[in-house]
Amino acid sequence: MDNKYVGFHQDKHGITQLGRIVLDGWLFGLIPGSEDCAGWDIGRMQGLMEQVQREWDKFGNLPSRLPPDLRQRHAELYDKATQEARAKGWDPELGEDE
Repeated sequence: MDNKYVGFHQDKHGITQLGRIVLDGWLFGLIPGSEDCAGWDIGRMQGLMEQVQREWDKFGNLPSRLPPDLRQRHAELYDKATQEARAKGWDPELGEDE
């Protein structure tokens, strides 16, 4: 088994646990928008996840508590990702294993 992330754009549908870390990395400016983490090993993804979690902790893990500019960016990123995921067949009603 390869322990490298395929990257947000090659992910099953993007709205996976690792995909959300990439989205939030973009949100908080932790990685550039051109970086989708393709080829990153699990340790590097874990590091990004920890950085993302520290940022979310500042806002109680709630998008509604983000400052207006970040709240707008969050809405844009997640709206686009949701549209793309649906186009790839993602159904939010199904569990991750379905």
